[in-house]
Amino acid sequence: MNALTRRILAGTAAVSAALSLAACGSSTDAGSSSGNKTIGLLLPEKSSSTRYESFDKPLIEASVAALCTRCTVDYANADGDEAAQKEQFDALLAKGVKVILLDPVNSSATAPWVAAAAKKGTKVIAYDRLAAGNVAAYISFDNERTGELQGQALLDALGNKASSANVVMINGAGSDPNAGQFKKGAHKVLDEKVKRIVYEQSGEWRPELAATKVNEAISHFGKSGIQAVYSANDGMATSVIAALKAAGMKVPVGGQDATLDAIQRILAGDQAYTIYKPYKPEADAAATMAVYLVKGLDITSVASAMTESNGLQIPSMLLSPIVVTKEKVATTVIAGNLYKASEVCTPEFVEACTANGITVN
Repeated sequence: MNALTRRILAGTAAVSAALSLAACGSSTDAGSSSGNKTIGLLLPEKSSSTRYESFDKPLIEASVAALCTRCTVDYANADGDEAAQKEQFDALLAKGVKVILLDPVNSSATAPWVAAAAKKGTKVIAYDRLAAGNVAAYISFDNERTGELQGQALLDALGNKASSANVVMINGAGSDPNAGQFKKGAHKVLDEKVKRIVYEQSGEWRPELAATKVNEAISHFGKSGIQAVYSANDGMATSVIAALKAAGMKVPVGGQDATLDAIQRILAGDQAYTIYKPYKPEADAAATMAVYLVKGLDITSVASAMTESNGLQIPSMLLSPIVVTKEKVATTVIAGNLYKASEVCTPEFVEACTANGITVN
C-alpha cells in the first residue's frame, strides 16, 4: 500500500469514526424517547447523475440506522423537477418530520421553504448544495477547490500545449450554487494559462444539452479550433465525448463525480480525469448532523467549519475532493472502496486495468 492510498483510507476512516463516535457518545437514542424520529431525505437527480441513487441514498440510510435505532429515513428524489421537490418537501412537513436533509434542485428558491419549515419546528440541513435560507447545517465538499482541481487536471492533460489551447467550458446548472463555485475555481486555474476560453455555456447538468452545446462549438470553431473541453460532471462528459467522437475529434475532456463509466473511460483513454468525492464521509456527516438534531443536541460540536450565507453563519462540514487520472484509479476509487476491481475491470477493460496496475482477484 503506497502513501497516497494510506492517506485516502486513513482520512476517510478518521472522518467516519469521529462522526460515529460523536453521535453515539450520547447513547444510542438518548433524548429521543418521544417525538417524530423520521429524517426526511430529498435528493435532486436521477437521470443526469447516478451518484444519488447509487451512493448518497443507501449510505445515508445505513449511517442513520447505525447511529439511531429508532430513526427512519423518508426518501424522495425530484429527478431535476423543482416543483416536484417542493411537493416532496411539503409532504414531509405535513407528516410532522422534524429534520430534513435537502439537496435542492434550485438552491436559490428554498428560502421560503426553510422559513415554512421553521414555523413548524422543522430544521433543514443543506446536503451537498447550500440551500438558501436559515438552514441548520451544511455538509458538502470544498467546491471551489473542486473546480481548481478540474482546471489543473485539464492543464496537466494538455501538457506543453496548454498555452496555445482553445478550451470549451460546459458548466453545471445556474440554479446550483456548487456549479458556480466549480466554474470559479476552474477559471482561477485556466485563465491566463490557456490561450483562450473560446466558448462557455451551461449544460444544466443535462447530457443531451451538453452534447448540443459542444456541437455548436465544433460548428463555430471547427475541429482544429478546440483543444480541450471542461465538463462540470461525468454525466455531461459522457455526451461531450460522444459528440467529439462523432465529429472525428479526440481532445482532453474532464468531469466530476467518479462515476463507474467515467472511470472506465479514463482507463481506456477517452476521458482525461474525474474528481472523486468520497461519498461515505459526506453521508456520515449528514447522518450525524441529522441524528443530533432529531435528538435535540448541539450540532456545533460536530461541525468543523462555519459557512457564510447571506450574513448567516452556518455550521458546516466541508470535505476534500481528489483528482483521478488513469494512473490513480487503483489508489483512489478502488483503494477507497468506491468500486471493486471486478466492477471496473469488465472484459472490455481488463487490458487497460492491467496496464495501470489493477488486477482482479
